[in-house]
Amino acid sequence: MSEDFNMSMRKFLKQVGVTSQQAIEETLRDANAGDYEIEAEIKIPQTGMTHTVKGVIKVGE
Repeated sequence: MSEDFNMSMRKFLKQVGVTSQQAIEETLRDANAGDYEIEAEIKIPQTGMTHTVKGVIKVGE
């Protein structure tokens, strides 16, 4: 892949990581202790690709 591809990919993934972490922290800041299921979905509409990642975030006391 080209250097332009690599740079744009890194920029996108950094944006996803930072903005997602902020949104999750804000949402769960005052949440009760427990396990929260989480799901992230990335799409490339022009190709029909959909990638889903699922996990659990544990909120302690």
